[in-house]
Amino acid sequence: MTHADAPRRGDAARLFALVPCAGSGSRSGAQLPKQYIPLAGEAMVSHTLRALSRVRRLSATLVVLSAEDAWFEHHLPAFAGPRGWVARCGGATRAATVANGLAELLGRGAQAEDWVLVHDAARCLLRPGWVDALIDACLAEGEAAIGGLLAAPVADTLKAERDGRVASTIDRRGKWAAQTPQMFRIGLLQRALVQAGAGVTDESAAIEALGLAPRLVEAPVENFKVTWPADFALAERLLATREDAA
Repeated sequence: MTHADAPRRGDAARLFALVPCAGSGSRSGAQLPKQYIPLAGEAMVSHTLRALSRVRRLSATLVVLSAEDAWFEHHLPAFAGPRGWVARCGGATRAATVANGLAELLGRGAQAEDWVLVHDAARCLLRPGWVDALIDACLAEGEAAIGGLLAAPVADTLKAERDGRVASTIDRRGKWAAQTPQMFRIGLLQRALVQAGAGVTDESAAIEALGLAPRLVEAPVENFKVTWPADFALAERLLATREDAA
């Protein structure tokens, strides 16, 4: 895509997915980045990208790798194409990787008013229908839409911990567990990340720091982030037994 392909003023804003894929996955205990660990016969990130490829309203999905990544093309040799983009510009933190990916999207012809859906590579149980629900909810708010994120209401009783013991019980009413994708306009998210700094752990938090309130769009807890060693067995079982990833 060139700058000439970018939408002109008055055209409908386009939608892009951005997948930060530059992490080491140290919490998983694996010998390689967790996004490449095989699940149900394929690298974890393969399942993630297949789900995004089935969201027809996405103009393209950009995967942001670290400069040292030596695995992606081995596991996904056919990914690159008109709707599959790769950039080796990952940063030291998630926020830096996303910021670098946003700059890459703009360099490839996206515009500041276009939408970006940032999705974790390790949320490999994603279903296209959940992404479409997020898009519908955000676009329904019109030109003034801020954006939003998939999330699940917290069902468990929450405890605050101190030195391995319960310090207090936290009221779970009104509490949601944030998921991805998180959908915002590229220019707004760029500005938010600059102001929030490298320590921000998700895109919504950066937007919230501007005084804005992203929309929560309910999704199942099945859209969990594979993080700890026990998560891999659960994700593989779900991938092996699910029917169609609609």
